[in-house]
Amino acid sequence: MQIRLWDNNLKVRLIGEGLFNMLFWMYFPFITVYFSEALGNRIAGILMTVPPIFSMIGSLLGGALTDKLGRRPVMLLGASLQTVMFVMFAVSPSPWIDYIAFIGIGIGGAIYRPASSVMVADLVPAQNLREVFATFTTANNIGAVLGPALGGIFFFHYRQELLWICALVLLVYFIAIYFMVHETLPNSAKSEKGSIMITRVFKEQWKGYGIIFRDKVFLVYILAGICSLIPIMQLDLYLPVFVINHVPSQALFTWNGASLMLSSKEIFGWLVGFNGLLFVLFILPVTKWFGKMKERNVFILSSLLSGFGTFFVGLNTNIWYLFFITIIFTFGEMVRSPVTQSFISRYAPEHARGQYMGADSLQYTIGKFLAPLLVFLSSWVPPMGIFSIILLFAFISIVLYIQLFRMYVEQPAAAD
Repeated sequence: MQIRLWDNNLKVRLIGEGLFNMLFWMYFPFITVYFSEALGNRIAGILMTVPPIFSMIGSLLGGALTDKLGRRPVMLLGASLQTVMFVMFAVSPSPWIDYIAFIGIGIGGAIYRPASSVMVADLVPAQNLREVFATFTTANNIGAVLGPALGGIFFFHYRQELLWICALVLLVYFIAIYFMVHETLPNSAKSEKGSIMITRVFKEQWKGYGIIFRDKVFLVYILAGICSLIPIMQLDLYLPVFVINHVPSQALFTWNGASLMLSSKEIFGWLVGFNGLLFVLFILPVTKWFGKMKERNVFILSSLLSGFGTFFVGLNTNIWYLFFITIIFTFGEMVRSPVTQSFISRYAPEHARGQYMGADSLQYTIGKFLAPLLVFLSSWVPPMGIFSIILLFAFISIVLYIQLFRMYVEQPAAAD
């Protein structure tokens, strides 16, 4: 589905979200370092476990409001909250206020995301969902490649200016949503909209999520997602610990007696940049290559690639070997990303798409809680033991995905 054929809503969001995502990657990778320097490593470590909890609450609330208020109002709410929090961050005189602003930015983003994803599902035919979601992923990952390199300069030397630019971009994006984006809430949901009272919304929200979490197919999907994400998340968790502690400094190139030497930290930085570059270059082609493959097989392939790819990291410390292994586990993440969004978009009932999208984020939130435990275990367990545990989670996810699609085949007939 060519971009020129997209609905105007999607074009506005692709530009706005792509631009902001670059700014996001200019500050996000350095937030933990900033709070560590300002408050100390121990306090910062404890504080950074809190934002995922608020993000989970924001996602669930955003999903419920998306079905109740509509997609556009919730996107406006999320963008406006982020704008205010960036202004607060920019003028803050205290790292504690900075931390509150950082949590607020996360909540605003979490409220925004379910509405954003649901709007795609509202506007795009099912057969084109993977391709459209992959295009958004490409735009986001361009920011992930360029952002950290720029952020290393701007965040530490021009942080206040960077935060003001973030606030300004979000304000412009808020205005663009207000004037250029139209509502896509289906008529079936509009008929149930009724009066909006915050207490009623909360009551109906928890009642709705109670129904969702009694959905056995959805529960198996969430459990499988958690297990499959644990290997994928190690790029930001155990892999830097392993590379920095176990991969020696070595030459990237040697030419005419001269060589480009990289330290362990620099090697990890190159691997992360390579990971982002692969996403930018291949997410759309990969989505097309696997476009006709059954979702069951795509999920299983993703778990195999990410699980074995991460496991193979522990077998050799040569930098070019690590680049090759990065290709394997990156493709594991790459094939999974668009299919996850298209699966839940099609599976969720039309009137509850927002809630299902919000609940879908739980696999990421719970994964973020469980994945760091491997870093904790690495104090006692040798690297190959950690990599073996990672591979075990990948196998568990494969078993769960096989079970999921045994159950899911019967779902449409039961719904009729």
